[in-house]
Amino acid sequence: MRPEIRQYLLVTGNYWAFTLTDGALRMLVVLHFYSLGYGALDIALMFLFYEFFGVVTNLVGGWLGARVGLNRTMNIGLALQIVALGMLLVPAEWLTVIWVMMAQALSGIAKDLNKMSAKSSIKGLVVDGTLFKWVAALTGSKNALKGLGFFLGAGSLALFGFQATIAGMAGLLTLVWVFSLITLPNAMGKASAKPKFSEVFSSDPLINRLSAARTFLFGARDVWFVVALPVFLAESLNWEHWQTGTLMASWVIGYGAVQGFAPKLIRGQPRLFALGLPLIAMPVVIALCVYYSLSLPLTLIAGLVVFGVLFALNSSVHSYLIVHYARQDGVSLDVGFYYMANAMGRLIGTLLSGYVYQVYGLVECLLISALMLGLATWIAAPLDRLNRDSSATSQ
Repeated sequence: MRPEIRQYLLVTGNYWAFTLTDGALRMLVVLHFYSLGYGALDIALMFLFYEFFGVVTNLVGGWLGARVGLNRTMNIGLALQIVALGMLLVPAEWLTVIWVMMAQALSGIAKDLNKMSAKSSIKGLVVDGTLFKWVAALTGSKNALKGLGFFLGAGSLALFGFQATIAGMAGLLTLVWVFSLITLPNAMGKASAKPKFSEVFSSDPLINRLSAARTFLFGARDVWFVVALPVFLAESLNWEHWQTGTLMASWVIGYGAVQGFAPKLIRGQPRLFALGLPLIAMPVVIALCVYYSLSLPLTLIAGLVVFGVLFALNSSVHSYLIVHYARQDGVSLDVGFYYMANAMGRLIGTLLSGYVYQVYGLVECLLISALMLGLATWIAAPLDRLNRDSSATSQ
């Protein structure tokens, strides 16, 4: 096996294991604390530090990865996730909102160190003509496993309880961490010259524009998906935990599958404006169905499916473009800045999801989503004219 392929498989396997526990943990927290009587805003606040520290981590982590190597930042991410899981094994009376927020802060740092390291390492492993294919494969498989994590989190909560599930995930991730320490090459992703901290902020207008679009794209998804939707399913449709977990897990798995096949589904040059227009319409359609109670939950599920396909195609092109635009030497600086914007969008979306749903409802969350998608599409549209990628769909 060529060293590049071996390294790609090691990075991907590491990323897969982390993502599985990350998806399960999110679903565990949402469903467990809702069952304890916490409201939508309280649950959203539990993820506040998770998303906020994702913003900070991607900036600092990109710089750190360029200086010390991506193998170290990836392994630090795994270790921090184990600590975060351990924090949730305390007696039930200690699991206050503040304590869970602190655990989620560590988990957010861990997740973005791991993701930034995995995405950045791809730049040096594949030739540019096949970059879209390999980035799509990594991103799509990651999201499919995150969806599987949702399913496992909800199912394990029902079968084994909160703490037993957390303990099992911590044990699994510890084994992965030890294996990663032994196998990942030390020089992976290290820049030839140690970058200054000021370089964490991108000066490339293409990366800045793509990052701004990413902020609104992921804010548009999370404003209705992460808190408002599962709480709506439980409150308004009286769904059980396993039903909510199965729906959200299936959606994320399907979303990841579409991302993985995006290079085959998108013919010719990827056009963000053309991909964005139908996506803007979907939250509006779903909002109308919810407002008029049109055959819920059937229309809600159908809307989720169409939204998921369109969102996956847009996200896949974004993920490809940042790796394509990033500098070769010190790639993690540009990728880290971009995923900082991604985390900022998730932070804004998560807070709005809890607040807007609690004060107004799901319909208003969906309308805000449509507005954000419009902004993301408008910001990204000029990138289509630049045509900087002459081989985006090379196989």
